[in-house]
Amino acid sequence: MSTETLNKTAHTSTTDFLPLQGTDYVEFYVGNAKQAAHFYKTAFGFQSVAYSGPETGVKDRVSYVVRQNKLTFVLTTPLRGKNMIADHIYKHGDGVKVLALRVDDARSAYQETTTRGGKSYMEPTVLKDEFGEVVLSGIHTYGETVHVFVERKNYSGAFMPGFKKWESHYNPVDTGLLYVDHCVGNVGWNQMNPWVKFYEDVMGFKNILSFDDNDISTEYSALMSKVMSNGNGYVKFPINEPAEGKKKSQVEEYLDFYDGEGCQHVALATADIVKTVTALRDRGVEFLRVPSSYYDDLLDRVGHIDEDLEPLKELGILVDKDDEGYLLQLFSKPIQDRPTLFFEIIQRKGAKSFGKGNFKALFEALEREQDARGNL
Repeated sequence: MSTETLNKTAHTSTTDFLPLQGTDYVEFYVGNAKQAAHFYKTAFGFQSVAYSGPETGVKDRVSYVVRQNKLTFVLTTPLRGKNMIADHIYKHGDGVKVLALRVDDARSAYQETTTRGGKSYMEPTVLKDEFGEVVLSGIHTYGETVHVFVERKNYSGAFMPGFKKWESHYNPVDTGLLYVDHCVGNVGWNQMNPWVKFYEDVMGFKNILSFDDNDISTEYSALMSKVMSNGNGYVKFPINEPAEGKKKSQVEEYLDFYDGEGCQHVALATADIVKTVTALRDRGVEFLRVPSSYYDDLLDRVGHIDEDLEPLKELGILVDKDDEGYLLQLFSKPIQDRPTLFFEIIQRKGAKSFGKGNFKALFEALEREQDARGNL
């Protein structure tokens, strides 16, 4: 029997001890930040925002900040080997290090989470320059991923102290990406529930949706997932773990090639998925494809949709519904050579769920890619 549950009720507690304003930025540790920044500008339509490196007084790393609407990526590379960043890249390849969360009070966020069992990553730190101050603090989560709490209410600069405004002659137009919808973590065998408890106890999140291996399975592989959300719903973190199957699941492949737990994908919201995916495809972003037969009974499954079916079929965009409405989604292929991190493009037309009706078609598409790599 399916364990799908959707909790539409608000937090039972009267106060949220960790009020979050949303995702402030996602920081990637990458092998070559200069080239990565060019890739995200060219392929995804991000714009230059800020730069940090030797020229700004930072001697051990270089970081480029790129932004599109409310979506901010930080791309960081080490300038030498034998340090935390270089070791992270050697072990994991390019991947997400920091899921930074905007808060009104970074000191309070640190105090509330560490007293509830969160492991300290960064004690409250004040950064100042002529544009004001930013307060940062942070805790560890699954694998080597961390949450940094960012308080920037008293700052007016491009990004934060230690960075300078990065002005570039090359500014490609955006692709309509708006903000982070959710970030998915892959954890090891039997580790989903402990991390669910972490988000409940340490950060005050609620489990709003659960999927078991009856929901997310194919002939060959399966996984389980629970979606964690903060009080106002601005921050959602689904947590995946492998489940027993005939062959290796996509989560197992990720864990093997990432060499541990980490962020599997970042879901990027758009208000016009056909326009966004068309632009991304035209710029070279590659997406997973489902068989054309997926669309034969699509309208019977999801009912009326506002979109014309033909462009969805041409682009391979998936559609699913829940009691609140429907959503449209599409998943990129991994954006580096290791079959690890990828992106989801999502447009919500009322739906608050995560595309359960697409799981089978999506995972079969993923398995075709795994099989081509020899990893199924």
